[in-house]
Amino acid sequence: MVRILRIDMTLKTIRWEAVPDRHALLGGRGLTAQLIADEVDPGVDPLGAKNKLVIAPGLLAGTLAPCSSRLSVGAKSPLTGGIKESNAGGVVAKKLANLGIKAIVLEGAPDPPGCSVVKVTSSAVEFFPAQDLAGLGNYDTAARLQRMHGAQVGILSIGPGGERKMGAASIAVTDLDGRPCRHCGRGGLGAVLGAKGIKALVIDDQGAGEGLLPIADRERFNKVARAWAKSLVTAKEVLTRFGTASLVNPINAVGGLPTRNYRAGCFEGAEKINGATLAEATKSRGGKTGHACSPGCVIRCSNVYPDSQGKDLTAGLEFETIALMGSNLGIDSLDVIAALDRRCDDYGLDTMEMGQAIAVAMEEGLASFGDGKAALQLLDEAAKGTALGLILGQGATVTGQSFGVRRVAAVKGQGLSGYDPRALKGTGVTYATSPMGADHTAGNLLPGRAGVDCHSREGQARASRDLQIMSAVLDHMGLCLFVGPLPPEMELISQLLGSAIGRPFPVEEVLAIGKAILKTELAFNRAAGIDSSADRLPAFFREEPLPPTGLTFDVPDGDLDQVLNA
Repeated sequence: MVRILRIDMTLKTIRWEAVPDRHALLGGRGLTAQLIADEVDPGVDPLGAKNKLVIAPGLLAGTLAPCSSRLSVGAKSPLTGGIKESNAGGVVAKKLANLGIKAIVLEGAPDPPGCSVVKVTSSAVEFFPAQDLAGLGNYDTAARLQRMHGAQVGILSIGPGGERKMGAASIAVTDLDGRPCRHCGRGGLGAVLGAKGIKALVIDDQGAGEGLLPIADRERFNKVARAWAKSLVTAKEVLTRFGTASLVNPINAVGGLPTRNYRAGCFEGAEKINGATLAEATKSRGGKTGHACSPGCVIRCSNVYPDSQGKDLTAGLEFETIALMGSNLGIDSLDVIAALDRRCDDYGLDTMEMGQAIAVAMEEGLASFGDGKAALQLLDEAAKGTALGLILGQGATVTGQSFGVRRVAAVKGQGLSGYDPRALKGTGVTYATSPMGADHTAGNLLPGRAGVDCHSREGQARASRDLQIMSAVLDHMGLCLFVGPLPPEMELISQLLGSAIGRPFPVEEVLAIGKAILKTELAFNRAAGIDSSADRLPAFFREEPLPPTGLTFDVPDGDLDQVLNA
């Protein structure tokens, strides 16, 4: 039986609920958005007892659909003040699906504040005091919990960032090897978990069933899924070989690689931090490329990057981290970037948000661009909870406000990801209009995607709107964005859903899912007082030409209004 698990952290009680018919085809972001919209007053304190944190596997979790084991976490965000969904790979989504858990809804908060571990199995939900874990990083937390509960469990946890309720706090998800290195990073949702008094959730699916979605025609479903998986292995070979760092060269080539707090779009050290260099260093040190981040992943764009002594340092080192902890800080050493990534994973902090916050600190003169040692020290300040660290841990916007720095690349309080909107204007439209804030995963218009010239303002609003819809569909299904938020993939999803429910499920109905998600999220934000037509890109992106291309973000406001009103 597929059910919803509600956990009240005020009373330390649980309640199982049947899934309402109206939620039968909801999952992932679609379900987190709907439950938050239905049950959370948009005006609540994000860190208060009345906010809720929803943990939901994608609708296709536990099936043979390729790359379908992503987990969504949703809440009102302490960073943006609006609705937020953040998702990650790892093993937890599949384990929840195996347990027949469509969502875990965390409610209330302990009074006085506490620190607990919640364990979910096929037969029980248990609460354990966790004062011995307080203050630990995610790596030590995971190791202790695995020794106690077994290596096979899946773990969601927070580090010091979440315990201190920082706006940049992430939620770590263990990967196939038990590392807490997959992160629901964006929006500060680790702070919400910390406010609930939860250090970690342990998910043990031993003896459980499988899947959330009853499948009427399993033979046809599996045939479509296997064919899709086979095509992805061929089509995504570059990602398998070089990981997402393969984007460094093309983004640098179009002049869109954030460099020294968005002062330029091309980085002179790009060749030292690109995909080929990363792959070569990884292999020569005995690491691993072509690493799967979750069960059923056939693209395998992750990696296990070792240090110079051959010891695992981080898994996996991704483009956005390389851009925002690398070129954005003027750092051209993969070893330094990997060390920053490792510490963020351990401390439970979003690499993108912290990359922007440290860039603002460098803008203020607290460190010099290119100084990797200073960047590591600033990150350690956040882990220690010093006055400076508490400011940095609240993210780029708060850091800028605290030091009077006006050059802050953020929308709705959230730092931009690794693409300068002056050179990738469609992604800029997404930053400016998405209910998620400045989040590339909401609709990333990479060079050549959708037949649009990334340097031209023409067609960007329409293309961003379409990508936002299709990206929401993938988040709802629990599918990795790298399978492709494009029309051919919507057709494949149509076929899978049709096979599952036993009737045709046209592409129009698939796209209606994405439209409904965006409508729900935008309505929540409006009720929370967020005016998406006013809170757009910082003025310097429109006013300051980007070297070396001389581009500005010149998509008219009227075009942005059309995205919001579509």
